[in-house]
Order: sequence, then structure tokens, then C-alpha cells
Amino acid sequence: MTVSIVVPLYNEDENVDILHEKLRQTLDQAGLEYEILYVDDGSTDKTLSKLEEIQAKDKKVVVLSLRRNFGQTAAFAAGFDFARGDVVVTMDGDLQNDPGDIPKMLELIKTHDLVSGWRKKRKDPFFTRRLPSILANWVISKVTGVKLHDYGCSLKAYRRDVIKNLKLYGEMHRFIPAVASWYGVRVAEVETTHYPRLRGKSKYGLSRTVKVILDLITVKFLQSFSTKPLQFFGPIGLLSGLLGFLISLYLSIEKIFLGKPLGGRPLLLLGVLLIIVGIQLIGMGLLGEMLVRVYHESQRKPIYVIKKVLGPEIK
Repeated sequence: MTVSIVVPLYNEDENVDILHEKLRQTLDQAGLEYEILYVDDGSTDKTLSKLEEIQAKDKKVVVLSLRRNFGQTAAFAAGFDFARGDVVVTMDGDLQNDPGDIPKMLELIKTHDLVSGWRKKRKDPFFTRRLPSILANWVISKVTGVKLHDYGCSLKAYRRDVIKNLKLYGEMHRFIPAVASWYGVRVAEVETTHYPRLRGKSKYGLSRTVKVILDLITVKFLQSFSTKPLQFFGPIGLLSGLLGFLISLYLSIEKIFLGKPLGGRPLLLLGVLLIIVGIQLIGMGLLGEMLVRVYHESQRKPIYVIKKVLGPEIK
């Protein structure tokens, strides 16, 4: 198989040379046919100039330079678009991932569609990095139904047909296994070596937590209701409308049979609000259904994915 290694980099000039040497030695020793795609994500240090020097000496290297810092997801997406290998391997450029783990991931990819790394013995600060990661991985596994110990590990291997069907936005790169599960992929997880960061500055922090939560909501919606939005908004709208109707009916009975006044009662406002919200949610679901149909029909995008076809060639 041919292998494409995709490495996004942002201000990693202290690590680039060492990283490339380790990658080259590992891939050459494994006897692989490979290419390495370094994606410079708008670095402001000497990362790009060092990558240019590496590329001038090694023709198996492709350097993609983004005009500004678009973020890790965009950098991965650029690498995926230019990758030509049968298998695409992603990893960080901070030397915390071990290139020596790539061969065992490639062995597993022969029987799976996606192999995810698991930094079981992670060398990061506990309270600022590891604890939030443990909680996030548990929540993501529960919400998406794709159980992995380490969604945040960038060291992953994908079959080409899996990665080429994905469109990434926001911070979605960490959710690729969950998004790809819609295609029925076979996912495996393997323990990988993790090193502490010795050079450069970490780009991760607690500020990403909110973005991850919002993207998780997006992933869950796309995973379950991307082709049937009315089934998401409809039940909530019907429940809201039903509660509003029951409240209004109760108040009407009180007014008719007990003579209680309706004006100024908070319960009346709640009932009317619930009815209006219910109508709006059902309307949103119907609009979503129309948009889904326009999207799929205009692009001739099927709502299924074929794994293979056996039999005479179909034209």
C-alpha cells in the first residue's frame, strides 16, 4: 500500500528537523512507499523556511503553506485533499507522537477502515490536560456511540475512501471516527507511545472546551438526523405544543366553570408560549427537510454508501 503522512504545523521550528528525521527513518526501515505532507498553518517563526529546506532535499516531501492560521482542522483538511496514498496517517508535529507507532497502525488498517491511537500513558499535566480529556472522551463516547479512549490523539490512520468522503469544519478533526461511523466504518484502537513536549509552546488549552462541546452537538445531530431533521425537531415541537394546549385547556375550563379570571396569569403566558414554540419547531423541521432534499438532489448526493459491488459491471 502507499501511505500519505499528514502533519499540520504551527510555530514548530524547533521540532521540524528532528520530526522529519524520525519519520524518514521509520518509514524507510518499514520499506513503505510513502509521501509526507507538511501543512504549515500560517506559522510566524521559521517553520516554513525549514520545511522548504527539507523539501528541497527530500522529494517525498510535499509542503502546503496556508496563507494564515486557519486551525488544525483546516490544516488536516488541506492535507487530506492533496494526499495520494491508499492510507492516510495523521500526527502532531510537536514530537509528542512517536513515528515508530505507524507500522503497527498500518498492520491494523489492513483489516479495519480507521485506526485511532490511544495515549494510555499520556505525558501531559493532569489537571489542565489529562483530566479534561478523560471527561471529554467519556462524554463523546456516550453521545456518539463510538467508544474510544482517546478522541484527541492526532495519531490516526484512515483508508483513502473513508477520508475522501469527509468534509471538516470547526474543530471536527477530533470527531472524525464518530462522523465516519455514519459510513459504517470498522474502527480499531491501539496503544501508542506519548512523550512530553520538550520544545515549543502547546497550542491547546481549556479555551477549546466550549468549541468541542458545540461541535459535539453538531456531530450528534449530523450523525442521527442529517437526512431527517423533522424527526429531531418534530417530537420536541409536538411535546411543547401539547403541553401548551393542555395548559390552555385547563385555564379555559377554570374560566368557564369556576369563573376564574385569565388576565395576568403567568400560566396563561406559559401555555401560549409553548404553543408558539411548538409551531416554530415543527416549522424548522419542515424547512430542514426541504433543505436536505434540495442539498441531496442538487448535488446528486446519495443517502447511502456502497462498500463494494459484486457481479457484472454496471454502467
